[in-house]
This record gives sequence, structure tokens and C-alpha cells, in this order.
Amino acid sequence: MVKLGFLGAGNMGSAIMKGIAKGSLDADVYAYDKDPDKLAAVPAKPCKSEAELVSVCKYVLLAVKPQVLGDVLDALRPSVTKDTVFISICAGISETFIRSRTIPDAKVVLVMPNTPMMLGMGASAVSTDEKTSEEEFAFAKSVIGSCGIVETIPINKMKEIICINGSSPAFIYLFAKGFVDYAEANGIDGGAALRLFAATLKGSAEMLTGSGMTVDQLIKQVSSPGGTTIAGLDKLYEGKLTDDVNAACAACTRRAYELSQ
Repeated sequence: MVKLGFLGAGNMGSAIMKGIAKGSLDADVYAYDKDPDKLAAVPAKPCKSEAELVSVCKYVLLAVKPQVLGDVLDALRPSVTKDTVFISICAGISETFIRSRTIPDAKVVLVMPNTPMMLGMGASAVSTDEKTSEEEFAFAKSVIGSCGIVETIPINKMKEIICINGSSPAFIYLFAKGFVDYAEANGIDGGAALRLFAATLKGSAEMLTGSGMTVDQLIKQVSSPGGTTIAGLDKLYEGKLTDDVNAACAACTRRAYELSQ
């Protein structure tokens, strides 16, 4: 049976482990975390150190904070072999950095997850290069897919994708806040407004992926000529909402390059 190890049992690492436990992935799961309480709370066999975990597992999922990853990789370097496959969910960390702290030909799968993964509703972008086999990449995708959907993108676009799925939940929450604030300012219960808007988001997402219509067609479907929606859309177009979204994405990508290792 395939052995999969988790370095880090925080929010994202534990979410993936729990997703695996609920699914049908055929793997023995191990974990190491410096916090014994976190380690005791996840469905995995505990290891005593980073090096022990890597010596046991072919697949090693890196789920630690990016700023401590260098020290973690230094600690496990002696146990890394040509067969080890690293699956990294560490934001801003490149395959080049992982190889520089382990072995030059290390197999690396990069993942950009998002926080809805903690509810089993993640949307993760994944990538790799020629050093990882198709079988190894398929297994890595099945690991991440235990908590939501997975889309493969080119490895040189992992910074550009951050704004699309990694940071976008925060942008969506801010958009939602505007609607809830408006509701409360007009005497409507904020909780009721939030529930209505959240349900609308879910339904709209299903329409985007399942209706067979384009985004422009969906907008038109809601917009009766001379009606209320058109009046609101005119203000959003006047305020250049799509330009603002583009600017936010560009700023997010620039910062990703500044922080990358």
C-alpha cells in the first residue's frame, strides 16, 4: 500500500487527512507535527520526526508555514531519495527551492489550495514537471481531490493562479460584506441577508458550471430590459468593477513574485 506522510497537522493538513479518511484513497497515512496535540487530533499514524516520516513514506505532503519550510527540509534532507515525491501546499514555494534544500532531482508537485478545503469544498490548482511520473502525479491529485476539485495548470503559472482560487475567497467575502452592510443600513436583519446572499452564491456557482451558458448569457438571463438588475449593473459598469477585479488580481500576482522562494 502507498505510504503518504504529512509534515504539518494544521488547518489545511488536517483537512486533507480528514478528507482522505472519509474517502476511498488506498494509502497508509502518517503525520508529524511539533505540536503533539495537533498530531493526536488527526487520522494518521504519528512519527517522531521529519526524518522518520520521510524514511517511511514515498509521498510527503508539505503543510507547514512557508517561512519555516527551509529548516524543515534541512532536517529531512538525509532521508530523501530519488523516489520521494513532495506535494507542497506552501504558498510561494517553488520546486527550485525544494530541490535546493533536498536533492537536485527531487520530484515535486505544487498545489495552490484554498480555505474551503476545510469544509471538503476546496478548489485546488496543481502542477508538476517531467521529473514526476504520470502515475505519481495522478496519486498526488487524488490526495488533494479528497477535499474538493482539482485543476492542472502549467508549473510556470502557479503564481498567476493564486488570485483565481487561493485569494479569491477573501475577495468574495468582501463583496458579500457590501450586500450585508446595505441590508442592515436599510433595516433588514444582517443574518437573514447573509444567508440569502450565501445561498445565492452557491446557486450562481452551480449555474456557472452546470447551465451550459456563458457568463455573459447568464448575466443577460437575470437582466430584464429597463428592470432593477440593469439599473444596478449600470452602476457596477460605471464603477469599472471588472477593471478593479483585474487590478486586484495583478496586485496579488505581483506580491506572489515578490514573496516567492
